[in-house]
Amino acid sequence: MQHTEAELAQVLHTGPFHLALRTALAVRGLPLQRVQHHLAHRGIKVGVTSLSYWQQGARRPQRAESLRAVKALEEVLELPGNSLLRLLGSGRVDADRPAARSYRSLMQASGAVERLLATMGSPVDGGLHTVGHHERVWIGPGRELRRRESQHVVRAHRDGIDRYLAVHRGDPGCDPARVEVSARENCRTGRVRWDRETGVLVAELLFDTRLRAGDTYLFGYGFDDATGGSCGEYVRGFSFGGGQYVLQVAFDEAALPVRCRSFAQVSAGAPRGARTDLTLTGRHRTVHLVEQGVRPGLVGIDWDWE
Repeated sequence: MQHTEAELAQVLHTGPFHLALRTALAVRGLPLQRVQHHLAHRGIKVGVTSLSYWQQGARRPQRAESLRAVKALEEVLELPGNSLLRLLGSGRVDADRPAARSYRSLMQASGAVERLLATMGSPVDGGLHTVGHHERVWIGPGRELRRRESQHVVRAHRDGIDRYLAVHRGDPGCDPARVEVSARENCRTGRVRWDRETGVLVAELLFDTRLRAGDTYLFGYGFDDATGGSCGEYVRGFSFGGGQYVLQVAFDEAALPVRCRSFAQVSAGAPRGARTDLTLTGRHRTVHLVEQGVRPGLVGIDWDWE
């Protein structure tokens, strides 16, 4: 699998150590024998087998001599100082990932989301983080949220990941039992659970393959709703930081807003900041926002009908 400098920079930030080392070796195009040779020139003896175990995650360098070798690896691989060493600061695989935001801080219906996720036995992040996410939302002639579709690129940070849990929350009056889930690309629909009182639905999307740590995966899915009342905003919450997020909202010609704005929030109860007026395109009647590097919290677009 080909890796880029951007992917290397990201995994040096998120970890884990073995994935960062494996990515650096791939980007620099250095076989283990060559790396061993460079280390020997620096007076450090490390076997090819040990290097292989380190990049596979089978072993972690812990002894003082091994940590000295890791420091030298940063020089050999032309990496920022301590970028590999800091990933060894804890025995936890995800020690250097940003702290997760709880669903409680991201949405008022957090209790329902947490209960539904628990019924599916899902960990906090599902073993994945977002590399890129392009989301499209359609608002119907009755001002209702009619449909939303996602094209999602993720990277596994654990071995054995083969699914993603997508959360949908409808507007007041939504009947989640009538919301249709569509697995559109490189996945299929698994279990679907909902909470009628809050209008929350969680859908399991099963991948066509089982991922190893470091693998990327692209998949597409959507929700057809149109069961709720008038919609005045679309908000996306992020428990973890990630890559690029693009949101596009399209309006039916019979229901055009008078004003649209993008915004960001630290948490669901916090004031909305980073307000930017958005201009509705004439022909396609859409507005959009782009977040190059998503941080934990919320981003979205809201609009005024009158």
